Amino acid sequence: MRLQISCCPLGWIDKYLYDMRLSEETLQEVSQRFGKEMEKGLGADTNPTASVKMLPTFVRSTPDGTEDGDFLALDLGGTNFRVLRVKVSDNGLQKVEMENQIYAIPEELMRGSGVQLFDHIAECLANFLDKLNIKDKKLPLGFTFSFPCHQTKLDESILVTWTKGFKCSSVEGKDVVSMLRKSIKKRGDFDIDIVAVVNDTVGTMMTCGYDDHNCEVGLIVGTGTNACYMEEMRHIDLVEGDEGRMCINMEWGAFGDDGVLKDIRTEFDHEIDMGSLNPGKQLFEKMISGMYMGELVRLILVKMAKEGLLFGGRLTPDLLTTGHFETRYISAIEKEKEGLQKAHEILTKLGLEPSHEDCVATLRICQIVSTRSANLCGATLAAVLRRIKDNKGVERLRSTVGVDGSVYKKHPHFARRLHKTVRKLLPDCEIRFVRSEDGSGKGAAMVTAVAYRLAAQHKARQKILEALKLSHEQLLEVKQRMRIEMEKGLGKETHAEAAVKMLPTYVCSTPDGTEKGDFLALDLGGTNFRVLLVRVRNGMRRGVEMHNKIYSIPVEIMQGTGEELFDHIVHCISDFLEYMGMKGVSLPLGFTFSFPCQQTSLDEGILLKWTKGFKATGCEGEDVVNLLKEAIHRREEFDLDVVAVVNDTVGTMMTCGYEDPYCEVGLIVGTGSNACYMEEMRNVELVEGEEGRMCINMEWGAFGDNGCLDDIRTEFDLAVDELSLNPGKQRFEKMISGMYLGEIVRNILIDFTKRGLLFRGRISERLKTRGIFETKFLSQIESDCLALLQVRSILQHLGLESTCDDSIIVKEVCAVVARRAAQLCGAGMAAVVDKIRENRGLDFLKVTVGVDGTLYKLHPHFSTVMHETVKQLSPKCEVTFLQSEDGSGKGAALITAVACRIREAGQR
Repeated sequence: MRLQISCCPLGWIDKYLYDMRLSEETLQEVSQRFGKEMEKGLGADTNPTASVKMLPTFVRSTPDGTEDGDFLALDLGGTNFRVLRVKVSDNGLQKVEMENQIYAIPEELMRGSGVQLFDHIAECLANFLDKLNIKDKKLPLGFTFSFPCHQTKLDESILVTWTKGFKCSSVEGKDVVSMLRKSIKKRGDFDIDIVAVVNDTVGTMMTCGYDDHNCEVGLIVGTGTNACYMEEMRHIDLVEGDEGRMCINMEWGAFGDDGVLKDIRTEFDHEIDMGSLNPGKQLFEKMISGMYMGELVRLILVKMAKEGLLFGGRLTPDLLTTGHFETRYISAIEKEKEGLQKAHEILTKLGLEPSHEDCVATLRICQIVSTRSANLCGATLAAVLRRIKDNKGVERLRSTVGVDGSVYKKHPHFARRLHKTVRKLLPDCEIRFVRSEDGSGKGAAMVTAVAYRLAAQHKARQKILEALKLSHEQLLEVKQRMRIEMEKGLGKETHAEAAVKMLPTYVCSTPDGTEKGDFLALDLGGTNFRVLLVRVRNGMRRGVEMHNKIYSIPVEIMQGTGEELFDHIVHCISDFLEYMGMKGVSLPLGFTFSFPCQQTSLDEGILLKWTKGFKATGCEGEDVVNLLKEAIHRREEFDLDVVAVVNDTVGTMMTCGYEDPYCEVGLIVGTGSNACYMEEMRNVELVEGEEGRMCINMEWGAFGDNGCLDDIRTEFDLAVDELSLNPGKQRFEKMISGMYLGEIVRNILIDFTKRGLLFRGRISERLKTRGIFETKFLSQIESDCLALLQVRSILQHLGLESTCDDSIIVKEVCAVVARRAAQLCGAGMAAVVDKIRENRGLDFLKVTVGVDGTLYKLHPHFSTVMHETVKQLSPKCEVTFLQSEDGSGKGAALITAVACRIREAGQR
C-alpha cells in the first residue's frame, strides 16, 4: 500500500493540496476584496476598524532625476544597522556614489533603555563622520526605521511597538527622531539635519524611482511583506489638504485579520497562525512571506507522512521541529537542474531516507506553496495598480514597481509567477518591475534628497511670485493713486495729460422705475452686433421684455468705407423691424458703441479710433450718431429717434440700476476692463453746469500709462506689454483683464521652466506660443471641484507633459495671478466708492455696483477676492455687487427710456 502511494502520480498531490491552488476567479475576488480594504483604510470613519491601515508617510514626491547634494542615511531594522553617505549629482548624468559602514547593536542594548540605544547610534554616527572627515559639515540625514510607527510629519514618527527582538524601554509611544536628536545634541561634537524618517518599503520605491520616473509603487517580499504607493491627497482623509499625492505605507501584511480571507485560508495556515508569536495578526503575511513559507511546507510534509503518503510514513525529530524546514530550502529545491538532488540532500539532513518519489513530491509541494504566495501577492498588487489607474483616469496605465526582499530576489520562479498574475488580472496595464539595489538605505537618502529639492525649488518659486503678491499697504497705495488720477482726469487744466480720461457720458440719471414704452437698442462692439426691441413696463406689471436678433458684419464691410458699414447696420435694423412686424414705426433708439469715443452730448459720440479689427474709412473723428442718421435717411424706409450713444460699462450700470435704485457704479471685467460711476456735476470741469450728477466713463484700463504703477509691475507684466498690440498703453487693464492674465501665467511658467523649477526644465514648443494659455483655462484650473487630474489634462492639451507636482505649481501660479488681478480691481473700485462717499460728505455710504464680464462671472474666486479687497480698503462703504444680465443691449434701451422720461417731464 505504502509503496503504491509513494509512486503516486503528482496529480494526487495537486488534489491533496487542492485548497492551496487558487483559480483566476479566486484571485480576481481576492484582488477586489483588497481594493475594498484599501478604501476602508483611507477613510476617516472606517480607518479605526480597518485591518489594512494605509498609513500616510508624508512623502509627497518621487525623484525626478534633478536631485543634487551630499546626504547621510541611517538604516535601522535589525540587529545590525548601517550608516551611509550618499552623494547624488545631476550634471546630466544622474550619478549616485555611496559609502557605508555596518555597526552591531549588542543584545543588552536591544533590551536596555531607549536613551542607551540612541546614544549608541549617535556614537556610531560620530565614528562614521570621523572616518570620512566630515564631522564639521551639517549634512541632511534620512532615517530608515523599519518598525511599526505612526507618522505625523516627514520628520516625526511615533513608535507603536517594537518587533524583531527589540525591547528598549521608554521608546514606544515616543517620536524616534526627537530621541535621536537629543542623543546627538548631548554629544555636542557634530550636528546633522534629520529631514525624513521612512520605512524600508518607501525606501525601495524611492531608490527605484531615481532610475525610473514611472516608479510609484514599492513592494517587499522577504522575511515579511509590505507595499506602498503614491495616492491622491484628495482620497487621504487622515491628512489635511487635497492637492497632490502622498505615499501610503499600506501595512498589507494585516490583510485578512478581520476575517475576509477565511474562505481561502487552509488548515495549514491556521496551524501556522496558532503557533506564531502573534496569533490572529498579519494573516496575509503568514500566507506569502519568507518567514512562514518553509514552515508551511514542513507542516504539509508532516501531515502527509503521518497519513503514510510520504517517507514510508516515517517521521523524524528534525522534521517535527518548528523552523527546521527553512524558506531558502524551497528556492534550492525549485531550481531547474539540481532541484531533486537538493531535495534529497535537505530531506536526508532532516533524518529522512527519501525515495526518488518523495523528492519529486516535495518539489511539487514547494511549487504549490510558492506559487500560491506569488499569486496572492500579484492579486493584491493588481488592486493597488488598478487604483492608481482609476485615480489617473487613463485607459492604459504605464507604471513601475520597485521591488526588494529575499523571496522575490532569490527564489528562481517567484518573480516570474508574480508578474504573470499581475498581467492576467490587469491586461490593460503595462507594468515594469525594477529590483531595488540597496533599497532601504539609499532610499532614505533619496527621500531626503527629494525633500531638499522640493524645498529649494519651492523657495525659488516663492521668491519669484513674491513680486505678484500685494500687501495691504501696497493696495491702499494703488487706491490713493487711482484717486489722484481720477482728479486729474476730471480737472480742466490736467485733463489733457491725464492717463485716466474720466469721459463725461451725458447720462445724468439712473432709472427710477417709472420708465415705460418701446425702445430699440443697437449693440455694436465686435464682429457681431445685435438689434433689440426692449419693452419697458411700469406700475403693477413693472419689468423689461426683450426681443433680439444677432447679425454678423463681414470683414470686407468692417474694413471698407463708413457708408458701407452704416448702410449694412441700417439694412439689419430694417430686417429686424420687419421680423417683429413693426415696419414704419418710429421708435427712440439707444446705441451701445463700445469703441473709444468723446461725447459732447448724450446723442453725440465722436469716434476717436477704431479697435478690435475695424478699419472702416471716414469714421474716425466723426459723430457716429450722425453717420447712423445719414444712413437711415439714405434708406428712406423708416425714421428713428437716436436718443443716446453709450459704452457697455454705462449700459451695465443702467441695467442693474433698473433692478436696484442704489446702483450708481458700473464695472466690466472680461476680455477688457473699465468702470463708470455717478459723479457730482460740480466736479466735472469739462462740462458746463454745477447741478445734479453725470455718469463718468473712467476708461480706467489706461491707469498707470504715465508710469504711476511701475513699482508694482513685474518683469512678466513688462514682457506681456512689450509684445502686445499697443505697448505702453492700457497698463492697468493688462494686469487685471481676461485678455492678458493667461499670457502673464504663460510667461511665469516659461521662467520657472528655464530655471528648472517646472516640467523638469523642458520647455515645449507649445509653451513658447503666445496666447495658447487662454484665460478660460485659469478659471478651469482654479475651479475647486477640479481634481489635479483635470489640470493635467488641460496641460496635456497644451502639449505639456506634467507630473502631479507640476500641476500643483501651475495651479498656484494661476491663483497668484488671478488674485492680484482681483485685488487691483478691488483697489480701483475702493477709490471710486470712497470718492462718491466723500463727494456727498457722508460718514457711511450704501452703494451698489453693477458688474459684467466673463472673468468676474466665470472665475471661481475672482469676485470673492475683489469684494474682500473693497471691504478692507473702504471700510466706510457698504458695497453690494449685482451681476448684470445682458448689460450692454438692455442698458442702452434703459438710458433711452430714462432720457425720454426726463424729456417728457421737461415738456410738461
